[in-house]
Amino acid sequence: MNQVENNRVSDTAVLDGKFANHEVDNKNSIRDFLAISWAYLTEKHEDTVPKKPIPVQSITSEQLEIEKEDVVYRLGHSSILMKLDNQWVLTDPVFSDRASPVQWAGPKRFHQPPISIEELPTIDVVLISHDHYDHLDKAAVKKLAKKVEHFLVPLKVGALLEKWGVPASKIQEFRWWDSASRGSIEFAFTPTQHFSGRGLTDRNQTLWGSWVIRSSEKSIFFSSDSGYFSGFKEIGDKYGPFDLTMIETGAYNKLWSEVHMFPRESIQAHIDLKGNVMMPIHNSTFDLSMHRWYEPLEKASNLARSLGIDLVTPVIGQRMPLNESFQSVKWWEQLEVEIKAEPAVQNFLNSAS
Repeated sequence: MNQVENNRVSDTAVLDGKFANHEVDNKNSIRDFLAISWAYLTEKHEDTVPKKPIPVQSITSEQLEIEKEDVVYRLGHSSILMKLDNQWVLTDPVFSDRASPVQWAGPKRFHQPPISIEELPTIDVVLISHDHYDHLDKAAVKKLAKKVEHFLVPLKVGALLEKWGVPASKIQEFRWWDSASRGSIEFAFTPTQHFSGRGLTDRNQTLWGSWVIRSSEKSIFFSSDSGYFSGFKEIGDKYGPFDLTMIETGAYNKLWSEVHMFPRESIQAHIDLKGNVMMPIHNSTFDLSMHRWYEPLEKASNLARSLGIDLVTPVIGQRMPLNESFQSVKWWEQLEVEIKAEPAVQNFLNSAS
């Protein structure tokens, strides 16, 4: 095995000509594939899809036209619409019915987006974290191409966007720790512990990562997908504290724990990042694992309450102003007759002390 090549300490790593993580070697072997396939076939899958429709608050174009404040709208999964310093910023826009290379098979949405692409205002910046189908939606990118000023993307992802009709002049690629400003907002691309690939032959040929967003008044972290790793503390030391962290909390399993976090790890990542308020993302839109669909929000909510962490769980489409306190409700409990009792959090409390 060749040694991992670095340009500088904690910089983008390359192994055998492909992008790599610093702390784990997440190659998928045939044994891994068989273990995951066997688990999907044999393990009991309970409540992985909501029994009732997910609540969605519709967003109108007129509503966004008169928006003056710094505000966040969760559109579903990891798609977040933000207004900061009078600029519209959109993360990982996924609007298709399925997170899949085809629209006749694959994970299907639990709910429709609260607003269509056609109704969106001109978007100043779209941030892409990596090329997986539940984060990089070809159909959405093609529709957005004419109404987005700038696409900020990981290294080697730009070629895909160009192929789909986005002018090269609108695309800027980033390595880990690269940063750039658009108006008064600084965007920094930071590491995650994950992987990339949209097919059988392109694994880890494009980069993956998270985003730091620093406006004149607010500092926000968007995790995208990641296993828990020391990079969160490194990001927190360099860019923290954060007013809001949007942390992956969903699609976890012990079989792929190196690249997706369990809720207790998501909470710890928020702590490492020196976050003030945490919003769990990457849940409640697609069935991408074997846990109950509501489990990520329920576990994160209970852990946060035990630790005194300010956690917000807006309804999809709900307006969340950043300069006001936000009162969350456990909206998912309205959809389930019985929420399974949570296990004690004492082990996590002991490990965090």
